[in-house]
Amino acid sequence: MPAVVHITEALAATGSPEEGEVIQRAYRAMLRAIKVDITRADRREIRRAYELAVWAHRRQRRKSGEPYVLHPIAVATICAREIGLGPTAVIAALLHDVVEDTEVTLAEIESLFSRRVRRLVDGLTKLDASVNDPSTEAPVESLQAENFRKVVVTLLEDVRVVLIKMADRMHNMRTLGSMPAVKQAKIAAETAYVYAPLAHRLGLYAFKTEFQDLCLKVEAPDTYREIARKLDETKRERQRYIADFLRPLRVLLDASPYEYRIFGRPKSIHSIYEKIRNKEVRFEEIYDLFAVRVVLDVPYAEEKPACWQVYSMITDVYKPIAERLKDWITNPKANGYESLHTTLIGPKGRYVECQIRTERMDAIAERGFAAHWKYKGVSGQSDSYEPWLDSIRELLEHSAAGGAGAEQSAAQFLADFKTGLFSEELFVYTPKGDMVSLPKGATALDFAFSVHSMVGYHCQAVKVNNRLVPMGHELAVGDRVEVITNKNQRPSEGWLKMVVTGKARAKIRSALKEERRKTGELGREELARKLAHRKVNFDEGTEAILRHFKLESRVDLFYAMATGSLTTEQIFRQLEVVAGRLSPKPSPEQAAGAEPAPTPAAGEQGRTHGPTRKVKRPRQRREAAPELLVNGEPARHYDYQLATCCNPVQGDDIFGYLSGTNSLKIHRTNCKNATHLLSNYAYRVMRADWGVPVAREFVADLLIKGIDKGRGVLTSLTTELTQNLNLDIRAMHIEGEGGYFECRLSIVVKNADQLAVAMRSLSDLEVVTSVAREVSE
Repeated sequence: MPAVVHITEALAATGSPEEGEVIQRAYRAMLRAIKVDITRADRREIRRAYELAVWAHRRQRRKSGEPYVLHPIAVATICAREIGLGPTAVIAALLHDVVEDTEVTLAEIESLFSRRVRRLVDGLTKLDASVNDPSTEAPVESLQAENFRKVVVTLLEDVRVVLIKMADRMHNMRTLGSMPAVKQAKIAAETAYVYAPLAHRLGLYAFKTEFQDLCLKVEAPDTYREIARKLDETKRERQRYIADFLRPLRVLLDASPYEYRIFGRPKSIHSIYEKIRNKEVRFEEIYDLFAVRVVLDVPYAEEKPACWQVYSMITDVYKPIAERLKDWITNPKANGYESLHTTLIGPKGRYVECQIRTERMDAIAERGFAAHWKYKGVSGQSDSYEPWLDSIRELLEHSAAGGAGAEQSAAQFLADFKTGLFSEELFVYTPKGDMVSLPKGATALDFAFSVHSMVGYHCQAVKVNNRLVPMGHELAVGDRVEVITNKNQRPSEGWLKMVVTGKARAKIRSALKEERRKTGELGREELARKLAHRKVNFDEGTEAILRHFKLESRVDLFYAMATGSLTTEQIFRQLEVVAGRLSPKPSPEQAAGAEPAPTPAAGEQGRTHGPTRKVKRPRQRREAAPELLVNGEPARHYDYQLATCCNPVQGDDIFGYLSGTNSLKIHRTNCKNATHLLSNYAYRVMRADWGVPVAREFVADLLIKGIDKGRGVLTSLTTELTQNLNLDIRAMHIEGEGGYFECRLSIVVKNADQLAVAMRSLSDLEVVTSVAREVSE
């Protein structure tokens, strides 16, 4: 890196003068996006970071072909405009990739800027490459989980690292179109699995909504385009309705003493999709396609009475639905969100959601954690994030107890961490009247662990509202909970099924592991004697046994020996001592001199880093052209099957997943298991494409629901499929009650287009309300 970076030279090195001008315009737009007051010194520092980023990335380009430096500039712009971060975060965002991708070092960044900027860049740099590129492959199953744990560690050190990471992921999602389809699916799956829930928990609702929409665009592109088209077609009608709805409200609010903003906002495409799917209705049957928001500009001390007064004014005009009132002002959400929500019956009997909040509340709702810190000093403002941060610290401590690099520990941490991200809250009370916040679905045993770890460990019984209940009893809002303890009580394996919170799970696992460790001491002593007798080093011998019997840890090995599920006789029947080391005994074929089966070439398995993974290969199939391609080569080279959980049909978007038994399963990208597989086991995922269409038939399972009109239902369905569409029905099960029917049927189709025509034709039947691809549980 040169001592002084000249921006003219750096821009010239990135490409043409036209591209240099594009970069300069992006930089100027970034400066205009900064909302906080910045000094002349701040501007100089930001300029220096910009010049360094342009120089460092001068030879790099994105998949789209544009200069790479446009990416960090865009990330910095998102940080400033959409999250409201200040100059230090903007500098770190501009430099977030320079250490990882260029010759620039952290020491140079500290010398040019400050130790604080170095810490932020280091927090972003030390994340494994696979977090920035989920397509990166790795030999350990929990790589994504381990990397995400690193992200969460930075949350506790400096929240700006995670906020910059969210901006980085947002720009990647917005520019995903230039990536190959399988990489798009992996990145979208990880975003849906981790980043959207985390955005929700950090209060970044705009980010959460856009993440969900962009993920849906990748996972179900046809559905996304269809909803977007219908929203566009109904936009003018919707705007007229909003104007009519707001007109009488503006008259009342203009006469009030409050400064205000009032406007209508359309619901997100993902939100509409969820409503169509969960309520099993058509787009045309959804009336609340938008929400109305009233934002008041009042001092903090007047916020609560002002919001309730406006609520009273609005409900004088439109009738509210009482059971849909949500008071997040009296009891804010754990992420600091405050607002009054109600549903009103507007003109033409249509439901309209209305949100009432103040400018401070709106800032926190839109920018989440960042805005929360801005208002932290306001008198009376509660620090709602601290309990959550404390719970993360506890989770990290317990997951780290598994030992460095413990795969299962990292995976468990991610699973435990996720449980509290999207959950709605409920409030319950201790016998003394103290309020405790828990996620919806929490049990009496969750409550015990939330009070104190030792209360949870020794929980023997629980009373809810003075009535004795099972420890797995699900709590409801307002319950009064009393825990009865016994010092001799200890957690058991069954307790894990009774809790839903990450804290309780982590504590129970920790206690169980300690019990297993104590029990396993006898097994350890026995194994040590046997290995010493055979003159085998204890550590090396133990590792060999773990590998051979595929046990996860020494604790599991010693426990298995102490309980008799694994004996020394079994160990030494399968392992022998060779030159002071334990090795697997040869099979009878190998002992007779037979050659071992050849190992497939690396290119035939899909690329891996680390130990070679063998893929079973049956005899060559005889078809003239491949039905499937896996990583660009004919799928006949692999032992593959179409996954029964989603039953792919030729033409569906698909991917291949290498299972633990080394067989390849072909899944649809919108399979119910896809998000989990793509986000947690990306290194096992292979690109899969349909090859030349062949004369093969596929079985597709459909779930059809509708109005039960008696015998005519069955006739309508079968006539449409067999006579009008000329399709065969493989299986069918139909039942109805109270004017409603559900039909599960399997039809034989040649490809996804034929299936789409069948589903559309069935949807058009008068008796049918919804048709969906069925998935196996």
